[in-house]
Parts: sequence; C-alpha cells; structure tokens
Amino acid sequence: MTLGHKAMVLAAGYGQRMRPLTLTRPKPLVEVSGKALIDYGFDRLRAAGVAEAVVNVHYLPEQIEAWAARQSSPRITISDERGVILDTGGGVAKALPLLGDEPFFVINSDSFWVDDGTPALDCLRAAWDDRTMDCLLLLAPLERTVGYDGKGDFTRAPDGRLARRATSAGTPLAYIGGYLVAPRLFKDAPEGAFSMNALWDRAIAAGRLFGVEHAGRWLHVGTPEAIGLAEAALGA
Repeated sequence: MTLGHKAMVLAAGYGQRMRPLTLTRPKPLVEVSGKALIDYGFDRLRAAGVAEAVVNVHYLPEQIEAWAARQSSPRITISDERGVILDTGGGVAKALPLLGDEPFFVINSDSFWVDDGTPALDCLRAAWDDRTMDCLLLLAPLERTVGYDGKGDFTRAPDGRLARRATSAGTPLAYIGGYLVAPRLFKDAPEGAFSMNALWDRAIAAGRLFGVEHAGRWLHVGTPEAIGLAEAALGA
C-alpha cells in the first residue's frame, strides 16, 4: 500500500470572510509574509514526497489554474467545479477517479500549519492503520492555534479514536485542515454538494475516525485581521 502518494487540495471556496481581499482573487492566493496561502500547503506536500495533487476550482478559477501552471511539483490536475461548488465532501468525491485506490491526503489551501519535529504529513502516514481506520485527521489543542476563535471540533480517546466535542468529555481539539483518508469512506456518499462532516460522523459511528495531535502550530487565516497574527507567529 502506498500512503499519501496523491493529495486533494481544496481551493474552490469563496473566502467571504476574507473580503475585500477576495473580491479580486481567490482566498488561496491571499498572501501571508509575501507568500500565497496555497504555497504553504504545497510546501508540505513536496516535503512529504507527494507526487500528484488534484486541485478543485470554482471561484475565480482562472487564477488558480494560472498558479497551478507555474508549479513544477507535485504534478497538478484541476478538478473543475465551475458549474456548481460541491463543498468539502462533494469536491473530494467528484475527484475520486483522479485520486486512485490507495489512501490519499486532503489539505485545505486557505490555512496552514507550522511543523515542529516530525512533519505532520509524515506523522499521519506513521499512525495509519488500514485495518481500523477510514480517516485520520490532523488536530491541534486550542493553545497551539493562531487566529482561531472556535471551541474545538473533537475529543480524542487514548487509542486515537475521535468523538464530537459537543457530545463527549475530554480536552477539545481543533481540526487543522489536513487528513489521510481511504477511498472506501466515500462509498454511498451523498450526491452533489455535501460537507465532509457527514462522512466523518459516519466514521465516528463505526469507530473508524481517528486523529493525530500536531506538535506545531496551526495558523487559521480566516479574516484580513488574522493575516497580521499569522505573520507575527511566523516571525516569532
């Protein structure tokens, strides 16, 4: 089995909270410290040896396509969602024919993490157990997030299994925009647009959603004001 030989990069969203910066460019091309958000994610993919990446497009797609044409690695294929935006789950489901039969990475292109020690994607690979897992999420405790004002998404059991924060006790962890997933999780997935949360809830019910706690920081760049926080954190 080849883990994470391919990756899906989610780049189709509108970035409404990032306006006015996203009135003329898609959020993945907004810059932090002179570098586009999507470039931080691709740096992580290159470091992990990912050979092929699928990037979905919807809002201002020509700009993402032009960016992709300038990249030398990984090899990029565009998944076109110009007709209708498919959300985090539907976008991946549409691209499945391009992603193969082995577990693949999915990363957001509008936030990024800073590694500390073993790179996060390598940690996901090392923790993967195909017998017990359908999806393995990258998580961080709230104190290691920058620009994030949520209360966390999951709690993690000692064996790594995840439960929803709102329905379980334990220290809250935020999902930080990266995971490793087996294509089988998308069997009988909803048609059209849907959130990945629907499949994560299915995996939780089956005891097959797991998580890895990231040792570094996650920079959540959700608004123009958060850019300064992220730049300060990178300079710290």
